[in-house]
Amino acid sequence: TGTGADVIRKLQDHKVNTDYIRAVPDGMGTWLAVFDNGGDVVASISKRPDLRPIVDILDDHGDEIFRNADSIALEIDCDKEIVKAVFYYAEKYRKPVFAAVSNMSIAVERRDFLRFCSCFVCNQQEAGILFSDDYSGKTPEEMIPIISAKVQAARIPAMIVTMGADGAVYANLHGESGHCPARKLEVKDTTGAGDAFCAGAAIGLTYGKGLKEACGIGAMLAASVIVTSESVCPRFRPRELGLDMDVED
Repeated sequence: TGTGADVIRKLQDHKVNTDYIRAVPDGMGTWLAVFDNGGDVVASISKRPDLRPIVDILDDHGDEIFRNADSIALEIDCDKEIVKAVFYYAEKYRKPVFAAVSNMSIAVERRDFLRFCSCFVCNQQEAGILFSDDYSGKTPEEMIPIISAKVQAARIPAMIVTMGADGAVYANLHGESGHCPARKLEVKDTTGAGDAFCAGAAIGLTYGKGLKEACGIGAMLAASVIVTSESVCPRFRPRELGLDMDVED
């Protein structure tokens, strides 16, 4: 659709390789979000598109995609065939996988896959669904020991739980845990903030940062999204994120 073409154009403007994108009927799916007066999402409805063509893309190009990647970002609630293929190629080429979620009810069925992720990122409500508990109203100080214990019990290598205006908490199997506060800004629109945070955290972890610093990069990218009506991050250079590397224009 025209919307899909606009998405591809924006990706290309951000220097994203779009060579492996395939145009299929209803490929965008249908998404609806309802906001309160503060700009926070209070309800959403989604109709996921048919993702099975991704399996064909991986069959045809999986080796070159994964061989040339530094790391992999995955929605863990994708079709099981896609998730299995991703972990197959990631293991084959020894690439870290950073997992996010769009439907935790489906992701719960993939709980065992989380042990193979370098880091899993979700929000506070999703963490409650994953661990069959209610974490609403919990403070970051209360969440840190909870997530630390859950990570150890479930053998998840690392986990980050976003908490909206309260920032994010994190823990890993090595005993590292802590809290990353959110940036205090005037919120215009929170659409895309979670995805931006996840992207920033994955970037940091990919290029050698610890969980605390990676969460800081995530908070920076999320902040860049919530102060505008756009749901896409501005284009940052690596050194602006504290990464000792350069990229070509």
